[in-house]
Amino acid sequence: MTFESLVKNIDSLPPLSHATLLVQQLYSNGAKHVEIKKLVKIIESDALLTANILKMINAPLYGFSKQIVSISQAVTLFGTQKIYGLVIYYAIQEKVKANTKVYGISPAAFNVVCRIQSTLMMQWYSKIDMNQAKYLTPLALIMESGKLIVSQEVAKSDYMQEFSQGFKNCTDTDIYEDDHLGTTSYYLSGILFEHWNLDPLYVKILKNLDYENNVNSSRMTRYTEILDVVRTAVNTREVLTKKSVLKACKLIRMMNLDVNLFVKTALTIKKNYIKNLRK
Repeated sequence: MTFESLVKNIDSLPPLSHATLLVQQLYSNGAKHVEIKKLVKIIESDALLTANILKMINAPLYGFSKQIVSISQAVTLFGTQKIYGLVIYYAIQEKVKANTKVYGISPAAFNVVCRIQSTLMMQWYSKIDMNQAKYLTPLALIMESGKLIVSQEVAKSDYMQEFSQGFKNCTDTDIYEDDHLGTTSYYLSGILFEHWNLDPLYVKILKNLDYENNVNSSRMTRYTEILDVVRTAVNTREVLTKKSVLKACKLIRMMNLDVNLFVKTALTIKKNYIKNLRK
């Protein structure tokens, strides 16, 4: 398995669903300009997409006291940017079928990790910068997509067990991926988003998350720093553990942000996460 074979796999993926393509067109001028009635109508035209979004939103992790029964309600509660993330999330799940056990985590648990990353992004960073939080929350939900591509390729190889065991025992997962794949799963997420013509800035952020590609932009630097905090605290090996939260806090101090705010948010989410596991 090589970097080239991983990219070839991505290039062979079919287009996104018709409903997803229509949603992309709606968002072409930014989430602020999306016509909500059209968005709701497009999503509701896809019964499976509608069911998946409502199922996720009604998960215990979000803690709503009453059941959300319509896409219109969902858009009102979460906003157009979050809904965009959910549409893309399920589009990727539909097109990239993979067993994430090569990363030592079941597909169901992998999906929970993605949801918690997104929830942490919104609940933590919205208290610092609401606009940036709204923009990055969908990306936090789908930034692990590259691991699905890796899982597909590793599953077809002769060293699935070796890769899985090595990943489990390594000290730095990104370095481990780079050593064995010639890239990281986050960079592959960027290539995947590029293949499907998703937000160009999302592509740049993901490609710069593990590599500095000579992009001199304070905004880009900030975005990668924020995502780095989230993926450090919540990932396929650790979900808001004491160790992972402490690591994230070190990054937050370097950003000159409030550590206590982050810890308080993380603990609140962790309580809901534990409840979710028991269901």
